[in-house]
Amino acid sequence: MKKAYLILENGEVFEGISVGADVESVGEIVFTTGTVGYLETLTDPSYAGQTVVQTFPMIGNYGVISEDFEGKSAVRGYVVREICDAPSNFRSEGDLSSFLKEQGIPCICGVDTRRITKIIRDCGVMNAKISFSPDFDDGIKSYSVGDAVSEVTTSSTKVYPAEGDKKYTVALVDYGAKGNIINCLRKRGCEVVEIGADSTAEEILALSPDGVMLSNGPGDPKVNPARIETVANLIGKIPIFGICLGHQLLALAMGGDTEKLKFGHRGANQPVKETDGARTFITSQNHGYAVIKDSLKGVGRESFYNANDGSSEGMDYPGKRCFSVQFHPEANAGPRDTEFLFDKFIGIMGGDDLA
Repeated sequence: MKKAYLILENGEVFEGISVGADVESVGEIVFTTGTVGYLETLTDPSYAGQTVVQTFPMIGNYGVISEDFEGKSAVRGYVVREICDAPSNFRSEGDLSSFLKEQGIPCICGVDTRRITKIIRDCGVMNAKISFSPDFDDGIKSYSVGDAVSEVTTSSTKVYPAEGDKKYTVALVDYGAKGNIINCLRKRGCEVVEIGADSTAEEILALSPDGVMLSNGPGDPKVNPARIETVANLIGKIPIFGICLGHQLLALAMGGDTEKLKFGHRGANQPVKETDGARTFITSQNHGYAVIKDSLKGVGRESFYNANDGSSEGMDYPGKRCFSVQFHPEANAGPRDTEFLFDKFIGIMGGDDLA
């Protein structure tokens, strides 16, 4: 077994064993609290540029199941306490270590993930390197996620037919879209036209869609000025539903602002409360930035907020046929608690307005 080291930007070093690809990498280190769903995590394009720490101690026990993949694997590295090399599941197609090697993802196991998580919670998100040497190098501090959307967006237009009778056509702007967004739209009678992140407003409207879906995606929303301008040019012309990065880009296009969270929200157990209601939903999330709700006073109305830290989790824009959420309604966290938001989008395309 080959020794590997996780070197944090603050200088702390953790010794473990390499169980993934035989390469070194630097990324922004984050943690996710999901007890299941490691395959969805590893194939979620929103993790582009990041090294992911799993807080759950054993990972890989149900193997690799390609049907559960969400999209293109884009993580920079993977950190686990223990990896299972003998998975047991009737759907399993192989073991996780082999998958990581095939995907070129370095992974270190045998480290104290609980302590690493506490460091991130106390100090905030920082860079880290998975290395075969314990020596610190300047490349760790200088690394930046940058324009990660360009790394994960589609390079061609793809059309997904509606299930059953077609009711609407939705243009899905792919900033790193998860596959189940497409599934949730298709089963509601929507033909989905997936297009690249750099599509212009004119190109989108030329498709004659009934609505526009702004997908999830990685990185700082403010590094996307041209994409924000595109969204701004769509507002008021067509119904818009934004998820995760799409939520943030829509807020910026509306004249709002965003901020970086200390350690973000990542996992399948994030509590979200209705702003004007009594319900709390358990949601799946993956983001390091949040919309500043006060920056949208007089423009938007907060619909949800995070029960842990109070950060904004959703915005409605009455009169503009637009709304968005920070969490992932397609991820079935509760197991389907917030899929009703897709029905809300269907209703707006059908002529409903936000009350």
